[in-house]
Amino acid sequence: MMPRFFIDAPLTLPAGTVFAVPATVAQHIQVLRLRPGDTVTLFDGNGGETPAVLHEVGKRSASVTLGAHLARESEPPYRITLIQGIAGGDKMDWLLEKAVELGIAACQPVQTERSVVRLQGDRAARREAHWLALARAACEQCGRNRVPEIHPILSWREWIASQSITPTTVPTLLLSPRGETRLSTWVDARQTEIRAHGVRLLIGPEGGLSPDEEERAIALGAIPLTLGPRVLRTETAGLAALAALHATLGEF
Repeated sequence: MMPRFFIDAPLTLPAGTVFAVPATVAQHIQVLRLRPGDTVTLFDGNGGETPAVLHEVGKRSASVTLGAHLARESEPPYRITLIQGIAGGDKMDWLLEKAVELGIAACQPVQTERSVVRLQGDRAARREAHWLALARAACEQCGRNRVPEIHPILSWREWIASQSITPTTVPTLLLSPRGETRLSTWVDARQTEIRAHGVRLLIGPEGGLSPDEEERAIALGAIPLTLGPRVLRTETAGLAALAALHATLGEF
């Protein structure tokens, strides 16, 4: 696959236009040792991609000649939102990167009772920007042309309040040791509903959601499900659930 670069601006210029890429992209082109005449792919995250040929490559700048925009997509035929209790260390970065590769349409980070990391103010804003950059880089790598939404961090109370104020027809699947029905069984029986409305996966942080948090989520309609007899870590559970969803729905 030819090198792919995210451009944080609409790629609406006509074919044949010489376009100066942002400095960050030019730096990446330098690192990859690309030369004039090499072919690359540009995308702006809103769908489709634009092939381009390197026109000039300088030490700190680069330009390309744009080709015709292609309406190529690699999205799942159903929308998946990951509602993730914020994990500590590098776990959140790792699971978000892999979740983007597995096709999530959005991620809602939630600060729960057992979340080790506490993010507020400027620190939260910096982490959200970091996660968005990570999602864009994951799309460059895996061939996606639509960058998932990374929503602002919410506290558990704020997330619960948002569900009460704005009810949704999208089912929320809560992975829980209390779940008795297997995820694949539930999904298989509701394939038409999921393809029409999408689905949301609710995953706790290290240590899981507290009993009170689980009860509040279930009271608002979350469906407790299990992935089997083993207890999975937070950085494993969501990814395993995404893979199970795709396998059951025929994406894999």
